[in-house]
Amino acid sequence: MDVLSDVVTTMKAGRPKITRSRRTGRWGSRFGPYPGAGFHLVLRGACWLLPPRGAPVRLTAGDIVLLPHGAVHGMSDSADHSVDQLPLDTAGAGTSSTVTGVGVGVEPARADDEGDHTLLLCGAYRLDRGVVHPFLRGLPDVLHLPARLGRHASLRSTIDLIATDLTESRPGADVALPALLDLLLVYALRAWLEDQCPQEARGWCAALKDPAVAAALDRMHRDPARPWTVRELADAVGLSRTTFAARFTAYVGRPPMTYLTWWRLSTAARMLRDSSAPLAGIARQVGYGSEFAFAHAFKREFGTAPGGFRRSRTAPDVSARPGGEQG
Repeated sequence: MDVLSDVVTTMKAGRPKITRSRRTGRWGSRFGPYPGAGFHLVLRGACWLLPPRGAPVRLTAGDIVLLPHGAVHGMSDSADHSVDQLPLDTAGAGTSSTVTGVGVGVEPARADDEGDHTLLLCGAYRLDRGVVHPFLRGLPDVLHLPARLGRHASLRSTIDLIATDLTESRPGADVALPALLDLLLVYALRAWLEDQCPQEARGWCAALKDPAVAAALDRMHRDPARPWTVRELADAVGLSRTTFAARFTAYVGRPPMTYLTWWRLSTAARMLRDSSAPLAGIARQVGYGSEFAFAHAFKREFGTAPGGFRRSRTAPDVSARPGGEQG
């Protein structure tokens, strides 16, 4: 896979949890913190985002807000609330997969609704913090993607499809909606990179926009088992070995071979979490010639052996049942 696809894949653990609600009158809700990346999509009307820091942000129909770190924030009809004053949305992002109204001043969403109200889709992608890509860690607390006529046609089409599936009871919606939410995440991150990543930025934002560094990352991600060398990667992107290594390290935050090792082991961690493949097979797929060498490197990176990591990630999660029940 390419880098952005891998970023999204490492980001998600299980199905996204969503809540759709119709907000009327005076209303407000507090969200977070939660171990994931939250999002809000304004399907109709307008409201205010109360971010963890900074001034309130006005949102209108078609706007998307992504909160990569699950920070505490608020959504409200007015900018004059403080986040601390708002009631916690206990059936919202990260705790429920219902699609009914929740909170203060909220009514269930209805297909035939007209009139003055705001229709929101709120949710969260649960993260496995052990394998989150550093690109996500470097994102700001809030990514606001306003609706722009003529911009990001794929993103706008995905929003339209989500709104249609939520409004109309169609066969296959239980399968279609999670897939559409995955597309929403991909297109939102792509739009942010294109529109809001500063040209003078360093770090991962710049790495994915620099042709040479992005091309090298793409090669590593598409074939992590290949015995890459700095020289081979530099030749592939048309730079000297020294220039390539320096530029890659400045943008990515670690040298090429150090990043490659991290990526191989993170890929292995995801395979341990999501599959029952034998350890020897996983080791080969990420470039290790022996299970022993793989296990040694994995424990050095994650602090536990591959088998222990797999058991801890596949155990039933009883700490965050729907409705916030503790069991």
